[in-house]
Amino acid sequence: MDFTAKRVLVTAGANGIGLAIANKFRQLGAAVFVTDIDPDAVEKARVNGLAAAVSDVSDETQVRDLMKTVAAELGGLDVLVNNAGIAGPTGPLETLDADAWKATFDVNIHGQFYCIKHALPLLRQGNGASIVNLSSAAGRLGMAGRSAYSASKWAVVGLTKTLAIELGPDRIRVNAICPGAVNGPRIDAVISAKAEMLGLPAEQVSELYHNQSSLGRLIEAEDIANMAAFAASDLARNVNGQALAVDGNTEKLY
Repeated sequence: MDFTAKRVLVTAGANGIGLAIANKFRQLGAAVFVTDIDPDAVEKARVNGLAAAVSDVSDETQVRDLMKTVAAELGGLDVLVNNAGIAGPTGPLETLDADAWKATFDVNIHGQFYCIKHALPLLRQGNGASIVNLSSAAGRLGMAGRSAYSASKWAVVGLTKTLAIELGPDRIRVNAICPGAVNGPRIDAVISAKAEMLGLPAEQVSELYHNQSSLGRLIEAEDIANMAAFAASDLARNVNGQALAVDGNTEKLY
């Protein structure tokens, strides 16, 4: 997987999974640009040698400006990784706040729409262009108490499969990654909220999340980074419109 001639944009790329993805592409030789809503994380990314900018992907105006910056910094774009996402509210649907529901969709699906829409002029001029959208195991399975998140991640898969057909004539491949529970602060917060909803100790709910996959362990950010690199590489040149599970074989979500 040689990305020496490739230019890559990773959203929410200054923290967590996004940073692991950005570092993987950089290790493979790509010119990488990351955007993130967290100014401190962006500054740290810059210190560590990544081209970076602060941007909120749920704001179309900011995304439009972001793509102008990417074009100026990288001279074009070959790979877009739509990683930005939020966990959204937890609880029975009738208890959920409408604003929290809307915010989940604004980031998790509308943000991907804006990024793809405004990146396409660059990708159409790119070299072996590819889009990698982050969905979730919750984008192929139901998840009680997590309806906003799950619905938004199912929407990502629908967007991916549709765009794979639309953009096929342009030779732009579009795939989604469906991670299981990824080790880190976000899943810890989800487990805590789920434990409160169920009235169970957080340790008990954490054990359920650890054991929901056949391998009995959480996924690591590096696992997602490896799949993102593969999906965008020439090794996957005929992999298109797929929802690629990286979840240790998860058949039920808690």
